[in-house]
Amino acid sequence: MAVSAPSFVSLTSLSFIFSSSSSSSSSPVKFNHHRLMKGKRSSNGRLVINCSSEMGPTSDPINLRQPQMSSVAPFGVTMNEQSYRWQRVLLKVSGEALAGDQMQNIDPKVTMAIAREVATVTRLGIEVAIVVGGGNIFRGSSWAGCSGLDRSSADYIGMLATVMNAIFLQATMESIGIPTRVQTAFRMSEVAEPYIRRRAIRHLEKGRVVIFAAGTGNPFFTTDTAAALRCAEINAQVVLKATNVDGVYDDDPKHNPNARLLEDLTYHEVTSKDLSVMDMTAITLCQENNIPVVVFNLSKPGNIAKAIKGERVGTLIGGTCNSTVART
Repeated sequence: MAVSAPSFVSLTSLSFIFSSSSSSSSSPVKFNHHRLMKGKRSSNGRLVINCSSEMGPTSDPINLRQPQMSSVAPFGVTMNEQSYRWQRVLLKVSGEALAGDQMQNIDPKVTMAIAREVATVTRLGIEVAIVVGGGNIFRGSSWAGCSGLDRSSADYIGMLATVMNAIFLQATMESIGIPTRVQTAFRMSEVAEPYIRRRAIRHLEKGRVVIFAAGTGNPFFTTDTAAALRCAEINAQVVLKATNVDGVYDDDPKHNPNARLLEDLTYHEVTSKDLSVMDMTAITLCQENNIPVVVFNLSKPGNIAKAIKGERVGTLIGGTCNSTVART
């Protein structure tokens, strides 16, 4: 069939029969549509046909199209021009903080408070990853040596405790509409994803909260070290350490009522004064990768959102706070 370029053929009452001489099939293929076809022959001799309906031409020719990326912001993100200090953060929540008043292993009121504050900042476009501890259920370093339990085995049990906390926190967040993924340092594919760095970053870019569980996957390393490691791996800008105190003090505030809150510290001051902020491995890892650490009180309402948005709260280690927001 020869078609001059360009030409229009009405298919309202006609049926075209396309058959190939090289085909072994004896049954022709019939097309009968109430459409208009516009055909033209290209330079290489092939026939290119565009279709349009009787109501008007369509915008798409008959070909395979590449999928287009959606311009819709992830998870109800409010697209505004306001800039926050941190765009991707890692929140470290200790197991003891999840226990709340210590009446039970996990306090649902605490997990719900965390979920609601994280929700407020994810809707602003800030990417949030979380590392959870397991001390509210099992602390490996405390049980090592009991009943023949060696340190490595005790630490593995502690890693399983962090997975329990992560799944509980994930369920709480998803109950209020926050898309959340749990990734574990060793495979537990029936309950969570394995930790894959590029997949974790992709989840964050899509507006999902990622909870890292099972520490680093190795014994003898704390979840503080896991927080510093994951922060460096996913290119987060800060480690936010949520604790039961307002920040770092020059003395134990529980025993010394005159203990002074230190608002700014350097890494060297933390290590030289042996301040109990994080273990030395975690602090050293943050120092080598120039990752600031913010230590703040989890129990005060609004503190999580303030810390994530870069407002002045708690103690800042390894950086200077340029926020003009007054301390409350």
